[in-house]
Amino acid sequence: MTSARVPAALLGACAALVLLVAVAFAVGRFPVSAGDLASILWSRLTGTEHGLDPTIETVVLRIRGPRVAAALLIGAALAAAGAAYQNMFRNPLVSPDILGVSAGAAVGAVLGIFLSLNVIMIQSLAFAFGLGAVGLVYITANAVRGHDPLLVLVLAGVVVGSLLGACVALMKYLADPYNQLPAITFWLLGSLASASPEDVWSTLPLMLLGLVPMWLLRWRINLLALDDEEARALGVDTGRIRLTVIAAATLMTSASVAISGVIGWIGLVIPHFARLLVGPDFARLPDALGPVRGALGLEAVAFEHAPHLEHLGR
Repeated sequence: MTSARVPAALLGACAALVLLVAVAFAVGRFPVSAGDLASILWSRLTGTEHGLDPTIETVVLRIRGPRVAAALLIGAALAAAGAAYQNMFRNPLVSPDILGVSAGAAVGAVLGIFLSLNVIMIQSLAFAFGLGAVGLVYITANAVRGHDPLLVLVLAGVVVGSLLGACVALMKYLADPYNQLPAITFWLLGSLASASPEDVWSTLPLMLLGLVPMWLLRWRINLLALDDEEARALGVDTGRIRLTVIAAATLMTSASVAISGVIGWIGLVIPHFARLLVGPDFARLPDALGPVRGALGLEAVAFEHAPHLEHLGR
């Protein structure tokens, strides 16, 4: 894509994102018009009275607002992680869970449900186990010498991910089929229906901590698509950049999976949509990943606002 068309493509993606934000707030058992949404947001910003039914404010700020915000945050994080991994591993079929982070988070969450822990502990275990799984993969890959480091890293991720998947299957077999097993199944399917304002605020710093290094290193991440010798000849420390990308992607993916469950297709598909808009240059991709992922993810949020899924008794 030519440079002249990139701003127009980004503008179109942002316009679609804004439109779908309005749709996501409007669709559901309790219709919310654009005027009502603007009045409530303006009231929150200025401290003035909006004069609307308190139920509408509850729907916007406590139910739909957190879902929309979570969709934007999680989508941007998973899409950025997927794009960086596809570039680093030189494979368009790579997703953020290739190193076992989703499988590790799944083990943590399933363990929390199996032990009947509260929601905060389940999310904390999912986050910690996701980080621990990738740490184990990285340590295992570094222990193997004399082979292609990327190949060893992928193989270690496959092995650890398979082992963790077996642990999830074992706990599902041992879980109470009437209480624990349905909860485990629903969590593994992934959903934003239970997203709360606390989830969004607790996840935001972790997302930013992962996104900022990606944005700062966006020029050098392009060079990871080259052979290590060629990249080093251009003055890039491939080992350090690769470790930074893995750490940032793991942090974002673990935080995402902890509050939404396992969502596998975002990090795989969205980078390709972004490349159709701005081209393959990773320096441009971060600008397009957020709007594209947000626009698609808000369709799922709108579905979760369907009358049979939306409740005020939260």
